[in-house]
Amino acid sequence: MPEAAAGERLDRLLTVPNLLSLLRLAGVPLFLYLLLGPRADGWAILVLALGGITDWLDGKLARLLDQQSRLGALLDPAVDRLYILAALVALGVREVVPWWAVGVLIARDLVLAATLPLLRRSGYGPYRVSYLGKSATFLLLYAFPLLLLGQGSGFFPDLARPIGIAFAAWGTAIYLYSGGLYLAQFVLAMRTRPAASTGRAPTTLPE
Repeated sequence: MPEAAAGERLDRLLTVPNLLSLLRLAGVPLFLYLLLGPRADGWAILVLALGGITDWLDGKLARLLDQQSRLGALLDPAVDRLYILAALVALGVREVVPWWAVGVLIARDLVLAATLPLLRRSGYGPYRVSYLGKSATFLLLYAFPLLLLGQGSGFFPDLARPIGIAFAAWGTAIYLYSGGLYLAQFVLAMRTRPAASTGRAPTTLPE
């Protein structure tokens, strides 16, 4: 009975954290439009900041209200990736970030996404978000507004530009490194994969 109750909790859809994640998801196209349409960078940065606040809040509320769910575990990192993708594309179009850097970061996520069906077929759940992966995401999401602010001239742009470049460099390095760790988990899982069975709960990936 306790296991059944835990399974029901994880399968819940309408929870406060999930609603906050959906709100963050709705902000992604708005964020991209503000960057590429009117180029209202101030408003785009505000949308990104609100996304960061709700990202912190939904995790906090999930633990506080005991409202963890499988949807939330998938949605939270997915929305982070979409914000990074939107920012990368916009900054690439506006020639703030070189296209090779955009390609490298997007390729990292595409490679990991390609492994998910293989993991599922082998009886494993998705990758658990690591501390390093989350740290890299935060560094990149802080770097993007700083890089935007650094496009002008004057005291504040001159101050924001090197800080933004430093955040972007560290964020990119850790983002790629964490991707390598996820791939190592994938390789280990494929070597020790359990026999997949219908109706069985997904197996946790090996560390």
